[in-house]
Amino acid sequence: MSKTSSKFSTVGLGAAFLMALSAVGPGFLTQTAVFTETYLASFGFAILATIIVDIIGQLNVWRIMGVSGMRGQDIANKVLPGSGYVLAFLIALGGLAFNIGNVGGSSLGLNAIFGLDESKSVITVTVSGLIGAVLFLSKDMLRAVDKFVKILGAIVVVVIAYVVIQTQPPVGEAVVRTFTPENYGALGMPILTLIGGTIGGYIIFSGGHRIIDAGMTGTENIGNINKSAVTGIVVVTIIRILLFLAVLGVVTKGGHLDPANPPASAFRLGAGVIGFKIFGIVMWAAGATSIVGAAYTSVSFLKTLFFVVKKHEKLFIIGFIVVSTGIMLLVGRPVKLLILAGSLNGLILPLSLGLILCGAFKREIVGKYKHPLVLTILGFLVVAAMAYTGINSLSGMAALFK
Repeated sequence: MSKTSSKFSTVGLGAAFLMALSAVGPGFLTQTAVFTETYLASFGFAILATIIVDIIGQLNVWRIMGVSGMRGQDIANKVLPGSGYVLAFLIALGGLAFNIGNVGGSSLGLNAIFGLDESKSVITVTVSGLIGAVLFLSKDMLRAVDKFVKILGAIVVVVIAYVVIQTQPPVGEAVVRTFTPENYGALGMPILTLIGGTIGGYIIFSGGHRIIDAGMTGTENIGNINKSAVTGIVVVTIIRILLFLAVLGVVTKGGHLDPANPPASAFRLGAGVIGFKIFGIVMWAAGATSIVGAAYTSVSFLKTLFFVVKKHEKLFIIGFIVVSTGIMLLVGRPVKLLILAGSLNGLILPLSLGLILCGAFKREIVGKYKHPLVLTILGFLVVAAMAYTGINSLSGMAALFK
């Protein structure tokens, strides 16, 4: 194995899975289940459109960060002084809010696996937080994170694939409707929601910051960076498609999802008690990996801005998880925080992607590297589209103060 391919297999795959499993959290599972029930086979078109936009966004951000060897907040500060601090604050705040939901989702998964009722949630919430925190106590923290997300990612794919086999979805119809949906216009909001949930907020930076920490930078690593960025989106897409097919198999046979917990009911209806246990595994794995991704990436946004964070990075990551767990224990389901997080997610992507794209025009950031014109144009189109939906998401913030 060559040095280049070896670097991709160790660092590139780890970064890809960190990004992918950061995206596949409790919200991801719920969104996919609800949208599949609503739009049936036509939801495949929303998935296809999301893949294209996600690849454009991720390739732009990862290539520019990778070539420069600079993290998102540092590029932003060079493009517009002070903007890196704003971006870091938004990322960290959004990451904290999402992490509270991740801890809660991981706890629900453990409850399902072991057949516990909600009275035991204090125990399962605490255990979920501890698992994430302990991971960062490892001597080789980044290698431990890589292994953790790869193993859990493989488990998620295998167990959802089992449910797909059990539900026997109409695959032919799903393929046809992926390219010819019944109503293109109705799929606008699901597409924007999926994009925000896949590459919004901290998620688009999670793997990119991982490759920088591992030193997979510079123009000589462009090939590895491209492979890693696309692999991350492919992993997310495989999980999304499998979950889409599993739920589609249930609802096309007349099954009705429980609004209180759509993915859990889909798995139970699709594969009985075993299906519910599988849901528990998927929900726990999704929550646990998202806890790791949110904590690691949120703190990585602070460590080049504040020396104390860089000096005690592990402690800050563990503290981030502990605070998320503590809030979950105290508040339960923090609906307002999650609404705020969703609104922030809609706003962060156009801001972050726009700043990174502008960084590609500065020699002090990328040197002699010439960013592809096609990627640049497509990237700014994504910025415009997501800015539009981000402005609409401000209503979610306003609702918090009524």
